[in-house]
Amino acid sequence: MSETTQASETVTSEQQTAQASAENTNRKQPFPKGFLETISTGWAERPDLTPPQRAQAPYAAARRDAVSAAFPGKRLVIPAGSYKQRSNDTDYPFRAHSAFAHLTGWASDSVPDSVLVFQPREDAASGHDVTLYLRERADRTTAEFYGDATIGEFWIGPRPALAGVAADLGVPTAHIDEFTATEGDLVLDEDADLTRFVSELRLVKDEYEIAQLRLAVAVTARGFDDIVADLPRIIDTPRGERAVEGVFHHRARIEGNGEGYDTIAASGPHACYLHWTRNDGAVVPGDLILIDAGVEVDSLYTADITRTLPVNGTFTSIQRKIYETVREAADAAFAAARPGVKFREVHEAAMRVIADRVAEWGLLPVTADEALDADRGGQHRRYMVHGTSHHLGIDVHDCAQARREMYYDGILAPGMVFTIEPGLYFQIDDLTVPEEYRGIGVRIEDDILMTADGPVNLSAGIPRTADEVEAWIARLAR
Repeated sequence: MSETTQASETVTSEQQTAQASAENTNRKQPFPKGFLETISTGWAERPDLTPPQRAQAPYAAARRDAVSAAFPGKRLVIPAGSYKQRSNDTDYPFRAHSAFAHLTGWASDSVPDSVLVFQPREDAASGHDVTLYLRERADRTTAEFYGDATIGEFWIGPRPALAGVAADLGVPTAHIDEFTATEGDLVLDEDADLTRFVSELRLVKDEYEIAQLRLAVAVTARGFDDIVADLPRIIDTPRGERAVEGVFHHRARIEGNGEGYDTIAASGPHACYLHWTRNDGAVVPGDLILIDAGVEVDSLYTADITRTLPVNGTFTSIQRKIYETVREAADAAFAAARPGVKFREVHEAAMRVIADRVAEWGLLPVTADEALDADRGGQHRRYMVHGTSHHLGIDVHDCAQARREMYYDGILAPGMVFTIEPGLYFQIDDLTVPEEYRGIGVRIEDDILMTADGPVNLSAGIPRTADEVEAWIARLAR
């Protein structure tokens, strides 16, 4: 609609006053009459542009076809989600539900409260009519334009038009006000079968997804370079872990949508806490710093990389021994990963190395073989309690609602992308290990693409061996 709307279609100042007054709080004062009488006029015409269809649209269409075929005759509802409150009247940045983004191709630019609906055709065998419902932008003749801080364009900038989204994504659109829930709807995250199916649909990535994951890894690699280059300043910062987080965040925002998860910047004994995200400690020469970080690119696909660095540029002998053991475990897991192999065998290969080495070091009350016994063992897991691998994609822990027989006990296939991330963690107060081990935590994590010819380490370009890491710091740290 043109901004030169006829008077009969224009919201009157009295209507605007009523709408605005209804929203007034002690922080919102009524708009004066002069403002209300003039706010809708004096704007240049803004033409609706039809964007070209985005690259992921045909891939998203194929995914929708798979969902339609799996649920004949069923009405399916896939919500994007809403803003989530951070505090009081402040929200977290919006990110669409991963399944919604996967099935629409609408990513970092998606609109809150949108809904993708699969409406079964009269002949159930002929599939579904799919419609994307969203809140179209309100023009400048409405009170919403200036009065609603959540969705008003005066506050948040331009919102998409229905026709533009339809052309962009290759899916019919309608206003969200036209959407009505009906009895018998299968709703994502409420219906177990639908939730499981769309999760398992992501186990094998298509060409577009693989390209986006490669991009996410490449940007993440540059973020790690930034951290290494800034190590001297990081060391001089009282809360150096926060400086690490900030350096990486800068790269994630200028080249991507942000981070795929909260960055772990864990220096010294903090590296022994698997999900340390407080990041409030100093980065001290002589310690190791474990950095687990991944950039989420605009398509919402994320990398997930961990490197452990000697803060002063050189590993001590005990640090090097532990580090190279973790790398040995990672390499064993990589060697075990082949098409047709069970996913859990990757973990088992890594744990064989971990058990062998900690037994050699005298840390176990049993032999390595006894520790690896599925029923009576596990003593070595004290030093590596987590799994070695998880699927990776539009979620950092992708496909999390998949069945066990499709995930942990599933078979590796070309197109799967997953992590390999063994570690060793010796808590600072762990009396089962010699004092010189205490407070040392090491993890090495890479992102792996399975192909018909075997695994490809997408993050192999980020230094991995102890020698490579020392050379990396010597080359970049200013």
